[in-house]
Amino acid sequence: MRMRLRLPGRVPFGLRVFFRGAFALLAFATLALAVGVLQDEKRRSQRDYAEGLRKNQAQIAARLRHPTGQLALLNPSMADRPATPLRPLVLPFSAIDFDDRAKAQQAVEMAGCRVQYADGATLCAGVGSNPYAGAFVYLVGSLAVGDLVAHVPGELDLTHAHRVRVDLETRGEHYAWMAPFEANADDGQGGRRGRLTGFVADQPITPASRPVRDFRGWLWQEGRCIDAAASETSGCAKRAYVSVRLPVEVFRDALAQKRLVWPPPDLDAMRVRLRLYPPGSDAPLFDSDAAGAVAPFSLVDLRALLLPGEALRVRAIGPDGTARELFGVSGAIVDDAPISPWLAQLIRRLPSENAGPIESREIIVTPLGRYELLLTGDERSVNRGLATVATRLSWFVGAMLLAIGITWLAIELRIIRRITLLTKRAASVSTGMRADGSLASIDMTELAGGDELGVLAQGLQDLLRRVHEDMRREQIRTTQEKDMWHAVGHEIVSPLQSLMALHGADDDPSRRYISRMQQAVRVLYGQASPSEALESTTLQLAVLDLNDFLVHVARNAPHAGIEHVVYESVGRPVQVRAEDYALEDVVTHVLRNADRYRSPGSPIAIRLDAGVADVRVTIHNDGPLIDAALIASIFEYGVSDRASAGEGQRGQGLFVARTYMAKMGGTIAAANVEDGVAFTLSLPAA
Repeated sequence: MRMRLRLPGRVPFGLRVFFRGAFALLAFATLALAVGVLQDEKRRSQRDYAEGLRKNQAQIAARLRHPTGQLALLNPSMADRPATPLRPLVLPFSAIDFDDRAKAQQAVEMAGCRVQYADGATLCAGVGSNPYAGAFVYLVGSLAVGDLVAHVPGELDLTHAHRVRVDLETRGEHYAWMAPFEANADDGQGGRRGRLTGFVADQPITPASRPVRDFRGWLWQEGRCIDAAASETSGCAKRAYVSVRLPVEVFRDALAQKRLVWPPPDLDAMRVRLRLYPPGSDAPLFDSDAAGAVAPFSLVDLRALLLPGEALRVRAIGPDGTARELFGVSGAIVDDAPISPWLAQLIRRLPSENAGPIESREIIVTPLGRYELLLTGDERSVNRGLATVATRLSWFVGAMLLAIGITWLAIELRIIRRITLLTKRAASVSTGMRADGSLASIDMTELAGGDELGVLAQGLQDLLRRVHEDMRREQIRTTQEKDMWHAVGHEIVSPLQSLMALHGADDDPSRRYISRMQQAVRVLYGQASPSEALESTTLQLAVLDLNDFLVHVARNAPHAGIEHVVYESVGRPVQVRAEDYALEDVVTHVLRNADRYRSPGSPIAIRLDAGVADVRVTIHNDGPLIDAALIASIFEYGVSDRASAGEGQRGQGLFVARTYMAKMGGTIAAANVEDGVAFTLSLPAA
């Protein structure tokens, strides 16, 4: 009886529509995921940027609250002027205790008003923040000078001693003082301290000349040399400190008439110059107008704290609350060049958490008033950083979309099209199939349907009924040949793995593995069983340098997938009678067995012991011991600890090793040692 299937006249499109819809949905989901990640990254970047802006604002405010920062706020005009000539700065102190060296130096160090010179000298010129402290100009500094020579009181020639000349220009007036050093007393440690008595410069000194009353100055010198290796008796340079208070008549007159504006608006136009002359010379040891001076900290130095796109504005707040623009500085320019027009457009259109500009405000209070700091950020820097992330993401998204397209095309051409053809062929084959209910068949009911796979399932179910008997007949023969083919595969796997790791040049070690593979094929192919094939094999014995052979095996073990094989050469030839290919198979089987059971990361050690009659090779690995029930039979064919070795091991490797060792006149044995397992190979010496 013949049964004909009712097949549809055309192949349905249900599966094709399903696959195409699935790939379209996958591509849409990929794009949606990329946009979602980009939107989340933009929000996170804006939050991080705003938080960084606030932290930067706090750092700048802390810097400006320090006396050094207050000095910059009180003197905003020094941001764009050279360090010399000196101009007095408004200090964040009402006055300086110039008579005390420690207090004077501490004040200028805290204020940060010192100008640094190339030779290490420093000098600060400033006025106090309170005009009622005297409206003086202070000069405080330090310099290196030899032993000071003091002026003798009453001596009319001032050139015989160290002397300081101070020039002051303001409002069209020029004031000059010449102040010789007059020593008071030593400090008991080799240092000196003395007064600077000021006379009007450029006028002859007569017995009737009197010092300028309000000119006050001091000069201190340490007793130790600046260079510790120099001797104090050789006239070495020592650190000297100078502190001078200059009277300014125009300030004092305005103060007396109660019309003084403080700080003076023309303070930037004032020029101060200090020079120190040595005895008997008109060439100054120090000149405050010397080139190479470095100005103190100013508001323009805040540029280094600003990130690209940030701008800082400083405004002075008056008593009535009005703000006056004082200073402004911007960070590096943000490169607004977009990665691509569509990418820039997408980033701009993404939702933003900040509706307005990114900015932070803070108020700084100083002795002379309040100042407002306004730090403004630029969202372009956020977009620029986001564009970098988007560029990397676009390559990833593009690669995913390309992979989706290629996969869809591959499935369309290689699977859907072939399934369609296979469906038609299966339908034509199943038309004339004979139905036999007594035969067992595979149930494909769950695959039944009106699409391509449903038709294919129905056709395959009929075809499987027909081939079932052939499969049963072939099963018996397959079982008989299974061991043989596994044996062939077992012998080919090891050389083939080595062959895959090496190259095939004439001088390449892979030629040896190719030869081993060919030998294994010759031994096993066409034999009745693996054991009979190995027993009938004839080896070609020859004299072999075992030491050189083991060096070669240990060096090439990583190419065979066996790492950390250690062999220490004995340094001399050790000759035995063996066949190198067969012996290499023996050693490789033992090494693979040791590699499977050794502790992770532990080495496999090979040791060579040369005796008079025989030579022994010991292969040791750390790891679990051999079961006492298996140690006497592990060299028999088919004996394998499959629970540990895996399904692919058939107990053939050690059987091959024992067979080859016996044909070479040697033996192989295994023993449990204290820290693992040791295999001992014994060969007769040549």
